[in-house]
Amino acid sequence: MSPAVGAAATWLREAAAVLGRVTETQAEGIETASRWCADAIAADGLVHLFGTGHSRIPVEEMFPRYGSYPGFNPIVELSMTFHTQVVGANGQRQAMFIERVPGLAEVILSNFHFGPLDVMMVFSASGLTAVPVEMARGARSRGLRVIAVTSVAQSMSGEPEPAAGARLLEEADLVLDVCTPHADAMVTIGGLDSPVGPGSTIGAVAIVNAIKVRTAELLVERGAMPPVITRASAVGTERSRTLFDQAYREHARRLARAIDKQGGE
Repeated sequence: MSPAVGAAATWLREAAAVLGRVTETQAEGIETASRWCADAIAADGLVHLFGTGHSRIPVEEMFPRYGSYPGFNPIVELSMTFHTQVVGANGQRQAMFIERVPGLAEVILSNFHFGPLDVMMVFSASGLTAVPVEMARGARSRGLRVIAVTSVAQSMSGEPEPAAGARLLEEADLVLDVCTPHADAMVTIGGLDSPVGPGSTIGAVAIVNAIKVRTAELLVERGAMPPVITRASAVGTERSRTLFDQAYREHARRLARAIDKQGGE
């Protein structure tokens, strides 16, 4: 098989470099985040995950999918994450407008009743827009420990929008850096004045999977590991079906308590 050449090879090298920087610089933060997640899940609580725009991707990476387990609660709003129509109804312009609307995060948070050890993980590469910043701020005001997964370089290269009033990384108890450049895109091509090939998703997905597996390790040590969604090729058809059913039932049980009281009280 021929090796990747040109800009394709450059992007692959840059993506590997992102993973290397995450490994070298974020290990301590990943360990802290994993312990917080294990504390929450072992206490019958939840780790809530929120992202807008393409930051929906690491949210979905955590649960539900193969190799994942209950205890992680994905929170996304279709109005800010539904991009495939691009223009027209449900278009990207509307999504980008909505994620800058102050006060919306409080409306979202008001749908949930949070446990004493619950954690909120907020994803935003720039961390400069109102909704993710206010999501972190609102979660902290409710007593949750907040983890921000963001690009520090990207965030520090711009100013927070007035409606946000701060950067996401300033509203978190723990900051995990996806280790991407300020432009996000990582490849410069001769004759083109704009870089291409973003890297923040690679960094964010690596971080959350590292947290997922370390949290599982900690939960197994405590005898508190929930069922894992697993392919039939790994455990057989019947066992796979059983694990799916058990995982969904367990997620429903935990989530029912989180939404059983209106107004977040």
